[in-house]
Amino acid sequence: MYDGETRSIALAAIGAGESLNSISKRLGVSRATLRDWRDRPARTPYPNDCPVCANGKLPPAPYAHLLGLYLGDGCLSKHRRDVYALRIACDDAYPRLIDEAASAVADVHPARPVHRVQAVGYTAVLSYWKHWPCLFPQHGPGPKHRRKIELAPWQQQIVATHPELFLRGLFNSDGCRITNWTTRTVRGEVKRYEYPRYMFSNESPDIMHLCQQSLNQLSIPWRMPAPTPSP
Repeated sequence: MYDGETRSIALAAIGAGESLNSISKRLGVSRATLRDWRDRPARTPYPNDCPVCANGKLPPAPYAHLLGLYLGDGCLSKHRRDVYALRIACDDAYPRLIDEAASAVADVHPARPVHRVQAVGYTAVLSYWKHWPCLFPQHGPGPKHRRKIELAPWQQQIVATHPELFLRGLFNSDGCRITNWTTRTVRGEVKRYEYPRYMFSNESPDIMHLCQQSLNQLSIPWRMPAPTPSP
């Protein structure tokens, strides 16, 4: 697959009368691909175009979900030819959440297949693309909790528009749901009440703050656990 910039350069050269053989040698693009671009120029936007540095389209709702998954339990790793692998670690105990993560990746980048790689106790949802760092500028050396995590303005706008999906990604990757219970005396009879409790745990204070901001936007009450006393 070629990025949108390469395609644009090739089309401009074709329009200027340069031969396909010359363009192929200069850009490293096969002549068959160049003929396809020449004969079907109206096929835009190109599905592999980056929505940040080119003219690709970014679906905001799936991206909000995927951003939460990435910040919770995702990472990028560089491979050959500047291709990056996006990995989302998903617990094998929740196959539906694995399906959701794979769907979010496919919706954000439909031009390439989404792989599921089995590991010990978890499944890695995996996708390769040169432009994953464009979509996740929070990528950097070392663990996320050891560096500053801030959202770019365009990311802030997406999260503000879809806070519920951003939270879904965070809680699905680095959260859990438990059942709490309490008792109450009603008309002389002790009754037991059960209710769900959601917990989100992340070592990055910046990611915790992003979670809290979205909870506040949705008017969802939250609190931090009391610190554990020193022995």
